Amino acid sequence: MKISRSTGYALVAVGYVAQHYKDGAVLASRISKQYNIPLEYLLKILQQLVRANVLRSKRGPRGGFFLAREANNITMLEIIEAVDGPMFSHLQLAEQTNNEPFSIKMETVCKSTTDKVRDIFGKAILSKLLAD
Repeated sequence: MKISRSTGYALVAVGYVAQHYKDGAVLASRISKQYNIPLEYLLKILQQLVRANVLRSKRGPRGGFFLAREANNITMLEIIEAVDGPMFSHLQLAEQTNNEPFSIKMETVCKSTTDKVRDIFGKAILSKLLAD
């Protein structure tokens, strides 16, 4: 399994927004500067998070980014899938090998592993990750 750089930036950005929500809207430029993330790249990622209802944005002089929901209602899985798309095993080993027994077993292991990873990320609640 590989987590993309974009997803890493998304995780960092959401964590930053969650930590600074009491200060009001968080500017993308603050996140970019704090973590040395290219601003244009970060803005695209933040928009993906807005579309996925992880963040919300507000335009204007008092604009920026906020959590769309309470931190205890946001999981790492939601953040990851907002950027990289649904996490699932898309191997077709059995089909590819005319249902060879080894390929059916391999495909089962891959699906099981993906399901476990999804479960772990799904249980990783943002508010718990922010707690000291």
